[in-house]
Amino acid sequence: MRRRLLALVCVSASLLTGCGVMSDSAEERRTVTVWLMQHSASQDFLDRFTEEFEREHETLDLDIRIQEWTGIGEKVQQALRGEDPDGPDVIEVGNTQVSAYAESDGLLDLTLESMRDWGRDDWLPGLAEPGRWGSQQYGIPWYAANRVVVYRKDLFRAAGVTPPKTRDEWLETTERLDTGDTQGIYLAGQDWYTLAGFIWEEGGELATEGSGVWKGALDSEAALRGMDFYRRLQKLGDGPVDADEEHPPQAGVFAEGNVAQIVAVPGLVRAVVQQNPALEDKIGYFPVPGKEPGRPGAVFTGGSDLVVPAGSDAEDAAVEVVAALTGARWNTDLARTMNYVPNKADLAGSVAGEEGLEAMAAGAARGRATPATPRWSVVEADNPIKEYMTKVLTGADPEKEAERAARRITETLAFE
Repeated sequence: MRRRLLALVCVSASLLTGCGVMSDSAEERRTVTVWLMQHSASQDFLDRFTEEFEREHETLDLDIRIQEWTGIGEKVQQALRGEDPDGPDVIEVGNTQVSAYAESDGLLDLTLESMRDWGRDDWLPGLAEPGRWGSQQYGIPWYAANRVVVYRKDLFRAAGVTPPKTRDEWLETTERLDTGDTQGIYLAGQDWYTLAGFIWEEGGELATEGSGVWKGALDSEAALRGMDFYRRLQKLGDGPVDADEEHPPQAGVFAEGNVAQIVAVPGLVRAVVQQNPALEDKIGYFPVPGKEPGRPGAVFTGGSDLVVPAGSDAEDAAVEVVAALTGARWNTDLARTMNYVPNKADLAGSVAGEEGLEAMAAGAARGRATPATPRWSVVEADNPIKEYMTKVLTGADPEKEAERAARRITETLAFE
């Protein structure tokens, strides 16, 4: 970050010409340092954005520095504590990480800009809600990605079925596909992000907050219904009950050719086709079905928000960068370039014609995020949800296991 030293400039100018007339030194260029994560945006996109932004803001230079996800949490915290004299003015963070950074008063409050200028009410809830701490907006939605159903068009045709519109139809369709050597669906037993969507669709929660106290909620009737739907769907394939979707990677399993469906982000298909090019023209997409016809099911929305450190010496310039990157023009450009969902539902038309992106954008309108507490990352590290899922899928009593898992979540969230 470069210090603007505006007060010093004004004093110097007043000695020469009076502060009513600015000297040339007041117009010297400033640098805005931006931390973006690896693979979030292509170099071509960044080059185009930088060139146009600097042309439109003649006194600003952009210094975009690419960061790796590994170890980024501590690195961001150090920057927010002001330990890096050349630290960032704008930072890309995971949408579920904002609360951890806002809790320590390290972020600039962008509520006014969000409501007055940026259309906060139109943002995707799965990005906007975790970007808030209390009633204040600190994280500004940049892009989103969520799971859809990736399916084999040829296997659907052979079974005489079409993409389902409701969850009940999804079960019936998957049961018809699950025959012979073909798995109706490959769903790993510990894919808890997918389970979260089923729980939300039933009206349940992973955890709830009251009077500042967080409690696990997997034992609610609604959450139990979500787990029961997961159990019924998961058994229509051969997914391991004691592992998640990366063990083994489900892209490799799908590429083997005997799986009719998986639940994944559309970008995973690139890895599938690399392993089995013959599938390239056989793959289709549809939103995760909901309980009601014509309305996609709730899904976990991942993605990134942009934040501004409270200690930035270039706050006004940093806000200009955030406004440009998250505004309609560059946000839709990024979505088309990187196969993302734009940050507003009414921008979904920008990805029209791309089947996977259209399915993802439809689902994103009902996207959700994990509980907005800084300690949720600790829950994920221990992850009693995975153990709970495996217990239920291997025949344990769902209510007792849900109570046990909810209790562990409550204890973790309450720990100081």
